[in-house]
Amino acid sequence: MQNSQMDFKPASIVICLTQSMNSLFSPSWSPHDKFVELSKSRFLAKPAEIPSHMENEGPRRLVDIIRLIPDISRNYFKSRPRRALFGGISLLGGFYVAQTISLSFGALGVNDVIAAVVCVLLTEFVTRFYYSRPRVTFPVALLNNFKMGFTYGLFIDAFKLAS
Repeated sequence: MQNSQMDFKPASIVICLTQSMNSLFSPSWSPHDKFVELSKSRFLAKPAEIPSHMENEGPRRLVDIIRLIPDISRNYFKSRPRRALFGGISLLGGFYVAQTISLSFGALGVNDVIAAVVCVLLTEFVTRFYYSRPRVTFPVALLNNFKMGFTYGLFIDAFKLAS
């Protein structure tokens, strides 16, 4: 009875491990290369194109890494749970900012009117920006979630002051 699992030899495992360790500690390897490989394989649907001024030799420039960020983030936020998580964080962040503004200006008693005007202008600007778009993208939805949390925080603070 011959089995394909019985054919492997322990020596082949040792040879594979030795070769991988040699390639890992070779002088041509750098952690930067590993980062580029991971970022391409994990987040990008297709490999990023390398501009003509940049060959495969030498380190990658900071500008090139920054250019990869939109593709990485776009693919990162394709997952529904991640989108919901960051939407909730944005909502709670707006609530926190509203509570902070209300507390700081309310305790001082100075520039209350100016703070209220800035809050209303911020809310109205975000509302106009959100509803003037023909298609709502994820960053714009995060901004609207922040606005909703901000407005909710101001309402909650007004109810606290009224009681």
